[in-house]
Amino acid sequence: MKLLHRKSLVPAVIVASGILSACGSKDQAEPAVVSPVVEAPAPIEVKAVVVTMFEIGEDSGDTAGEFQLWKEREGLNTRFEFPQSFHDIYMNEETGVMGIVTGMGTMKSTSAVMALGLDPRFDFTNAYWLVAGISGFDPEDASIGSVAWAEYLVDGDFGHEIDAREIPEDWDTGFFPLFSAGPYPEKRPPNQGEMFQINGELANWAFEMTKDIDLPDDPAVAETRAHFTEYPNAQKPPFVLKGDNLAAMTFWHGEILNEWANRWVDYWSEGKGEFVSSAMEDTGTAQSLFYLDRAGKVDYDRFMVMRSASNFTIPEPGKTAVESLTSEGESYEGLGLSLETAHIVGSKVVHEIVNNWDVYKQQLPYEVEKK
Repeated sequence: MKLLHRKSLVPAVIVASGILSACGSKDQAEPAVVSPVVEAPAPIEVKAVVVTMFEIGEDSGDTAGEFQLWKEREGLNTRFEFPQSFHDIYMNEETGVMGIVTGMGTMKSTSAVMALGLDPRFDFTNAYWLVAGISGFDPEDASIGSVAWAEYLVDGDFGHEIDAREIPEDWDTGFFPLFSAGPYPEKRPPNQGEMFQINGELANWAFEMTKDIDLPDDPAVAETRAHFTEYPNAQKPPFVLKGDNLAAMTFWHGEILNEWANRWVDYWSEGKGEFVSSAMEDTGTAQSLFYLDRAGKVDYDRFMVMRSASNFTIPEPGKTAVESLTSEGESYEGLGLSLETAHIVGSKVVHEIVNNWDVYKQQLPYEVEKK
């Protein structure tokens, strides 16, 4: 039997098909099937996105993480599957408030916010974005349970590093800017993501609205803060303030690194920022929203960062940094209080926005007040 190469069959098939078509009458031809045009549903308008970073156990009914109080108290009961990220999305479709859990760390917050901003199911054109998370606070500035509104977000990972055992004797740190020859060069290298400035006028509006809230306290937390006798602000009951954020994937702790954090934030903000809160994710969230704004998907000017203090960034007097960081209660003694104050303060701002959506959809709140 003679074998034909596959390519040699193609012309024969075409010819045969043409002969069969020519032999058939018009009456025998089947009518063309026209598929109906199905329009995609209009995207859901989102008024406010509450960005949290972690949850403990279930999303409701057990020990709360950052997301749980928002889900329960804001009626975020409509679930949207979100397999391209860390956690499914929940929303109250009546109020237009959405809550997300990005996962911990800059890499997770960056990817989660980018994936959400590009999701065709939702319209974020006029949405306000609120980071509502816990963090470590510098006791120089505030107490556990306090809440800080940020304008400057500084990255604590992006740079050069030499182990402290190998740095020159006249260096006070082995961590220094990219494309520089040592710590804190007088000529600052170009900002490539080391610092994000968000809308200071919006942050100030949120601060002014919430600064006089009488926040709850906790006896165990009050006992802890009483030990910080050299830090007057650390001894106060929880309060609302303005203060900036350092985001680093490494959970750092101790007086030496606290001094570095203060100087690093001061350096990259050119003296305009004040380090208050230490967390992991906020520069990643800012980076994604910055790019999404450039793509016309979101409005970067509607981005707010609010952090509450669950612990201090330095050890309690009498403890070493190692003892403080590795002790069972170091990170969690103020957890419940900080979650409560974060929701109390953040929800006041969110409610103001969604309850006056007819105004704040088109105009930023501080623009309205200027008129």
